[in-house]
Amino acid sequence: MKFLVDMPVSPRVAAWLTEQGHDAVHAVDLGLAEAADREILDRAVQEKRIVLTADTDFPQLLALSRASTPGVILLRGGDYSAAEMVDLLRQVLDTASADDLSVCICVVDRHRIRYRRLPFH
Repeated sequence: MKFLVDMPVSPRVAAWLTEQGHDAVHAVDLGLAEAADREILDRAVQEKRIVLTADTDFPQLLALSRASTPGVILLRGGDYSAAEMVDLLRQVLDTASADDLSVCICVVDRHRIRYRRLPFH
């Protein structure tokens, strides 16, 4: 899978994804450290990447634009360490396919994983 890891998520998570055989880049490595959320989404669409973030603005932007991509994995519910982020992400990757993740918003917290298919109606 291909991921664009947003600024609120540790670069160590991007490194872990790469170690697992995924194509993962952190926003800072793309020169997007100060980029607006819309720019991050546009880059993810161009490169066919799933956005990994802790920023709750992404689902709202996708809903307002009625976009069908990119998929977003949203880590909610806490100030997670890099190790906790990896554990949560591992759960997602163990239960969802690349095809599913590329067309949905996946909201993850310590207690559950929820999927909502794009676009929102």
